[in-house]
Amino acid sequence: MKEENFPAYMDAFICSLRKLRCERDISAREMSVALGQNVNYINLIENGKRLPSMQGFFSICEYLSVQPCDFLKLNDTKISERDVLIQKIIRDLNSLDDGEIQTVQKMVHSLV
Repeated sequence: MKEENFPAYMDAFICSLRKLRCERDISAREMSVALGQNVNYINLIENGKRLPSMQGFFSICEYLSVQPCDFLKLNDTKISERDVLIQKIIRDLNSLDDGEIQTVQKMVHSLV
């Protein structure tokens, strides 16, 4: 795998994880605890700050009742560029302080 493609694969993985978790109406905290991990485990993954080990990936699949190959096939159905861009924006937002977040919120609110 070329290193420059890694962010796209990571974004696709994150989108699949979030989609499956939300479809099942499971909070990130609830899932983290159920997997025997720190309460922030899934949030860290979904924010692109951490990736699970292979065992962690299999545990996530088991918890979500999806075969690993099916989880990965979600990525075969082209994840829209919009979804990937939203993931990148979320990761960037997580690095801002409260004042900067409020400024961004006002800017977004003025656009909608």
